[in-house]
Amino acid sequence: MLIRGEIERVAASRAQAEELLAQAGKHLATARLATESDPIGAYQLLYDAARKALCAVLENQGLRAGSRGGHIAVYEAVSAQLDPPPGQSLRPFDRMRRRRNEAEYPRLGSPRFSADDVRTDVAKVEAIVEIATKVTDQMQPF
Repeated sequence: MLIRGEIERVAASRAQAEELLAQAGKHLATARLATESDPIGAYQLLYDAARKALCAVLENQGLRAGSRGGHIAVYEAVSAQLDPPPGQSLRPFDRMRRRRNEAEYPRLGSPRFSADDVRTDVAKVEAIVEIATKVTDQMQPF
Protein backbone atom coordinates (compact mmCIF):
# COMPACT_ATOMS: atom_id res chain seq x y z
CA MET A 1 0.00 0.00 0.00
CA LEU A 2 2.93 2.31 0.71
CA ILE A 3 4.55 1.59 -2.64
CA ARG A 4 1.25 2.16 -4.50
CA GLY A 5 0.74 5.51 -2.74
CA GLU A 6 -2.45 4.34 -1.04
CA ILE A 7 -0.99 5.14 2.37
CA GLU A 8 1.99 7.29 3.24
CA ARG A 9 4.36 7.74 6.13
CA VAL A 10 3.97 10.76 8.38
CA ALA A 11 5.31 11.58 11.82
CA ALA A 12 3.57 9.31 14.32
CA SER A 13 1.34 11.38 16.55
CA ARG A 14 -0.44 10.05 19.57
CA ALA A 15 -1.90 13.54 20.11
CA GLN A 16 -3.39 13.58 16.60
CA ALA A 17 -4.76 10.06 17.11
CA GLU A 18 -6.42 11.12 20.35
CA GLU A 19 -7.89 14.21 18.65
CA LEU A 20 -9.36 12.05 15.89
CA LEU A 21 -10.85 9.67 18.45
CA ALA A 22 -12.36 12.63 20.33
CA GLN A 23 -13.87 13.91 17.08
CA ALA A 24 -15.24 10.44 16.38
CA GLY A 25 -16.95 10.43 19.76
CA LYS A 26 -18.48 13.85 19.14
CA HIS A 27 -19.69 12.80 15.69
CA LEU A 28 -21.34 9.75 17.22
CA ALA A 29 -23.11 11.87 19.84
CA THR A 30 -24.29 14.39 17.26
CA ALA A 31 -25.46 11.63 14.91
CA ARG A 32 -27.61 10.21 17.70
CA LEU A 33 -29.18 13.64 18.28
CA ALA A 34 -29.90 14.20 14.58
CA THR A 35 -31.19 10.71 13.81
CA GLU A 36 -34.85 11.72 13.51
CA SER A 37 -34.52 15.27 12.24
CA ASP A 38 -31.72 14.78 9.68
CA PRO A 39 -31.01 11.13 8.92
CA ILE A 40 -28.74 11.90 5.96
CA GLY A 41 -26.61 14.27 8.02
CA ALA A 42 -26.63 11.86 10.93
CA TYR A 43 -25.48 9.01 8.69
CA GLN A 44 -22.68 11.13 7.25
CA LEU A 45 -21.52 11.94 10.78
CA LEU A 46 -21.77 8.29 11.73
CA TYR A 47 -19.60 7.31 8.79
CA ASP A 48 -17.12 10.09 9.57
CA ALA A 49 -16.89 8.86 13.15
CA ALA A 50 -15.87 5.42 11.91
CA ARG A 51 -13.44 6.86 9.36
CA LYS A 52 -11.77 9.14 11.88
CA ALA A 53 -11.44 6.28 14.36
CA LEU A 54 -9.63 4.20 11.73
CA CYS A 55 -7.49 7.19 10.77
CA ALA A 56 -6.51 7.50 14.43
CA VAL A 57 -5.01 4.02 14.37
CA LEU A 58 -2.90 4.94 11.36
CA GLU A 59 -1.86 8.36 12.70
CA ASN A 60 -0.66 6.71 15.89
CA GLN A 61 1.52 4.46 13.73
CA GLY A 62 2.85 7.23 11.53
CA LEU A 63 0.63 6.45 8.55
CA ARG A 64 -2.27 8.10 6.74
CA ALA A 65 -4.23 7.72 3.53
CA GLY A 66 -2.31 8.78 0.46
CA SER A 67 -3.70 10.62 -2.53
CA ARG A 68 -4.44 7.34 -4.32
CA GLY A 69 -5.94 5.51 -1.39
CA GLY A 70 -8.72 7.58 0.05
CA HIS A 71 -11.13 6.25 2.63
CA ILE A 72 -10.97 2.66 1.42
CA ALA A 73 -7.20 2.58 2.00
CA VAL A 74 -7.73 3.58 5.62
CA TYR A 75 -10.11 0.67 6.08
CA GLU A 76 -7.87 -1.81 4.25
CA ALA A 77 -4.71 -0.78 6.11
CA VAL A 78 -6.30 -1.08 9.54
CA SER A 79 -8.29 -4.23 8.84
CA ALA A 80 -5.22 -5.97 7.39
CA GLN A 81 -3.53 -5.47 10.75
CA LEU A 82 -6.47 -6.66 12.84
CA ASP A 83 -8.12 -9.41 10.82
CA PRO A 84 -9.06 -11.74 12.43
CA PRO A 85 -10.72 -11.45 14.98
CA PRO A 86 -11.22 -7.72 15.76
CA GLY A 87 -11.05 -6.86 12.08
CA GLN A 88 -14.42 -8.54 11.58
CA SER A 89 -16.03 -5.69 13.48
CA LEU A 90 -14.58 -3.27 10.94
CA ARG A 91 -16.33 -4.91 7.98
CA PRO A 92 -19.46 -2.72 8.09
CA PHE A 93 -17.25 0.29 7.26
CA ASP A 94 -17.02 -0.48 3.54
CA ARG A 95 -20.78 -0.95 3.23
CA MET A 96 -21.30 2.28 5.14
CA ARG A 97 -18.83 4.04 2.84
CA ARG A 98 -20.84 3.01 -0.19
CA ARG A 99 -24.11 3.97 1.50
CA ARG A 100 -22.73 7.36 2.53
CA ASN A 101 -21.66 7.93 -1.08
CA GLU A 102 -25.31 7.49 -2.07
CA ALA A 103 -26.12 10.47 0.15
CA GLU A 104 -23.22 12.55 -1.15
CA TYR A 105 -23.89 11.75 -4.81
CA PRO A 106 -27.59 10.87 -4.98
CA ARG A 107 -29.11 9.32 -8.06
CA LEU A 108 -32.73 9.44 -9.05
CA GLY A 109 -34.44 6.38 -7.61
CA SER A 110 -31.69 5.49 -5.12
CA PRO A 111 -32.92 4.38 -1.69
CA ARG A 112 -33.83 7.18 0.67
CA PHE A 113 -32.22 7.51 4.07
CA SER A 114 -34.24 7.04 7.20
CA ALA A 115 -33.67 7.17 10.92
CA ASP A 116 -33.62 3.37 10.83
CA ASP A 117 -30.49 3.48 8.67
CA VAL A 118 -28.75 5.50 11.36
CA ARG A 119 -30.05 3.36 14.22
CA THR A 120 -28.92 0.19 12.43
CA ASP A 121 -25.31 1.33 12.22
CA VAL A 122 -24.81 3.23 15.48
CA ALA A 123 -23.74 0.11 17.38
CA LYS A 124 -21.41 -0.90 14.55
CA VAL A 125 -19.68 2.47 14.61
CA GLU A 126 -19.46 2.38 18.41
CA ALA A 127 -17.64 -0.95 18.05
CA ILE A 128 -15.26 0.51 15.47
CA VAL A 129 -14.46 3.47 17.72
CA GLU A 130 -13.94 1.15 20.69
CA ILE A 131 -11.59 -1.10 18.72
CA ALA A 132 -9.65 1.89 17.39
CA THR A 133 -9.28 3.26 20.90
CA LYS A 134 -7.94 -0.05 22.24
CA VAL A 135 -5.61 -0.57 19.30
CA THR A 136 -4.28 2.97 19.55
CA ASP A 137 -3.49 2.35 23.20
CA GLN A 138 -1.66 -0.88 22.40
CA MET A 139 0.16 -0.28 19.08
CA GLN A 140 3.47 1.44 18.72
CA PRO A 141 4.54 3.60 15.76
CA PHE A 142 6.39 1.89 12.89
